[in-house]
Amino acid sequence: MAARKNSPTTPPIDSPDRRRLPPLLRRAWYGLNQAFRRRIASTGATPDQFTALRCLTEVDPLGITQGELTQMMSSDPNTIASLVERMAAAGWVERRPHEKDRRAYRIRLKPAGEILYLQLRQLAVELQASVLNVLPEAEREPFLTQLAAVADACREAAEHSPRRGK
Repeated sequence: MAARKNSPTTPPIDSPDRRRLPPLLRRAWYGLNQAFRRRIASTGATPDQFTALRCLTEVDPLGITQGELTQMMSSDPNTIASLVERMAAAGWVERRPHEKDRRAYRIRLKPAGEILYLQLRQLAVELQASVLNVLPEAEREPFLTQLAAVADACREAAEHSPRRGK
């Protein structure tokens, strides 16, 4: 089967003359992360800690396992273990042995974590509104829906990609 040629007006998908998904996603994430990091610096929390607090407010009050938090945050187990350890030391979360799985811990918010979450949430909502303000109001929800579809496709690609060299 012959390879499809690009039309004369459309450069290849990886051309420097085109918008490319990886650098755009990285630039968006990095800019948003840095803006949020600066806004919350006085609280002693990080953007990842805010995300963990948010995840914990959205689940069973009895808590979730570290593995579940890892999935919710689209992260890796070592990063989440370190994150939870620092948050527990700060008094924001507690880790208790899981009632059914001796190898697992259940993580849940402590009152100090709930208070911090509410403070950080307000700053996050203000930042998101400010950033999304570049789009017409009618386009914001469709954009977020499309971005979620892209994020899901990226996760699926990662899960189904073979590991090279192993």
